[in-house]
Amino acid sequence: MKLIIAAIGASKAGPLRDLADDYAARARRAGPTIGFDGPVIFEGDAGKGLQGAARLNAESALLEKYAGGADVRVALDERGRNMSSQAFAEKLAHWRDDGRRGAAFLLGGADGHAQQTRAAADLELSFGAATWPHQLARVMLCEQIYRAITILCGHPYHRE
Repeated sequence: MKLIIAAIGASKAGPLRDLADDYAARARRAGPTIGFDGPVIFEGDAGKGLQGAARLNAESALLEKYAGGADVRVALDERGRNMSSQAFAEKLAHWRDDGRRGAAFLLGGADGHAQQTRAAADLELSFGAATWPHQLARVMLCEQIYRAITILCGHPYHRE
């Protein structure tokens, strides 16, 4: 199962990007043994100079382009579902075992997601009610993907 992270906004060079890249690389090394490829991170900004619905729609189109052929969509949103790391790992395993080809994790811009993106999502996922900076949300997502993979392959990284 291919894992994709599609994000609005470019990550700035520095420790947060380095940390996200490190967790993504760890996941790429561990994942193939249990049926996961990725995560691959795509980022860009389609909404520069736009506001309101026009901006959200442009960002939605870019996220959809980056999501490619993934047949699972996960929109990260503060109004989404909070999940334990174990439950997140089980959800990924369920999709993989159901024969899903890929999952795209969608990180919207500063104004969140367009309604059509949220409506089309198989899961709206939240890292809590707080609003997180985009670069930190990427780190958290990459870490949770890596953690899920380690849970599924029995690696001791995750402790209950």
